[in-house]
Amino acid sequence: MKISKKARRIKLVCWLLVDLIVAVVVVVLLVHKPGRYKPADFDDGREQSQVSPYLTHELMPKIHNDAQYGKPFDVVISQDGINEVVAGLGWPKASDGILLYAPAAIFVPGSIVLMGTANIKGVEFIITIELQPKIDEQGLLNLPVAKIKVGAMNITPLAKITAKKMYAQRLASIYMDTEALQTKIAASLFNDEPFEPVFTINKGKVRIEKITIYEEKLIARLVPVS
Repeated sequence: MKISKKARRIKLVCWLLVDLIVAVVVVVLLVHKPGRYKPADFDDGREQSQVSPYLTHELMPKIHNDAQYGKPFDVVISQDGINEVVAGLGWPKASDGILLYAPAAIFVPGSIVLMGTANIKGVEFIITIELQPKIDEQGLLNLPVAKIKVGAMNITPLAKITAKKMYAQRLASIYMDTEALQTKIAASLFNDEPFEPVFTINKGKVRIEKITIYEEKLIARLVPVS
């Protein structure tokens, strides 16, 4: 039985409408702005890229003083404090034609949520990355990426595969100090490689023994290293 030209036209129009609806839904999902996204904005008189007073006057002195007793101690890191630190890292940042700015960090039970605005050829998208820091049975720290979203669209599998390939290419193309903290963090984020969570504080060292994340705060259990 032959399908009439009119029926074929109707079918074609229906498919075009379906394609249009799907395209609109995708665009809406991509440009969606999450309600909890509140970019860090600290106007304390300091210039961008200057070190945060929260870091230099509160957090680091606390760690340094408590480490001198040689006993395990807890450090409470507030969400506002971290956002103050993040706000002073020097924004916007540009890479491969993408402009990234207006960052925000959110502490929710068990996770650290990082958000920011990406501008691609004049179109703004909200990027969300959810990390779930974990200390394993060997005492190693890992920073697995649990979720990556653009707007309301979950792109985690594709983004993780792409990031892993880019990281491998970077390792192959340039020299990277594998003992540098930045390299270890990158390997954990992009390649799921845990590392020794030992950090130098002035002339001493401390190890992160435990991390617990609550609403709007993170508590780290630190142990001085002899």
